[in-house]
Amino acid sequence: MNIRIGFGFDVHTLVEGRELWLGGIKLEHTKGADGHSDADVLIHAICDALLGAANMRDIGFHFSNTDAKYKNIDSKILLKETVALLESKNYRIGNVDATLCLEQPKINPHIPAMQAVLAPLMKISTDAISIKATTNEGLGYVGSENGVNAYAVALIEKID
Repeated sequence: MNIRIGFGFDVHTLVEGRELWLGGIKLEHTKGADGHSDADVLIHAICDALLGAANMRDIGFHFSNTDAKYKNIDSKILLKETVALLESKNYRIGNVDATLCLEQPKINPHIPAMQAVLAPLMKISTDAISIKATTNEGLGYVGSENGVNAYAVALIEKID
């Protein structure tokens, strides 16, 4: 069995006047993540973990933040295209484990909805997607509610 793991990280500034998209769903909050796309840090970290596992560089290489076609793009599209890139090299996803870091809003009630959105995009079951959330206990840019970040690891398997 040929398996690989990858690690992903993403961070975005939180600003007023933007929607907050996390894990493919829109959350009600006074601030949203600022970025070229919809700035969904969870999906971006997952994309980087998947691409890294396949040794296919990173999300910025494939979906440049200077390319107008990705301006305000739904990150679910980026994830779907990332999965297609993996499939082009005969990989399938085994599982994903991710952590969101932000003070507000509380994420735990939204995790099942995130899993339900992400699973079909990655062609895996919801049981193969672990999403956790934590605060920074008031410390740093996350603690001061000026930013949000996410970490992800992914396991992929080569299909013979």
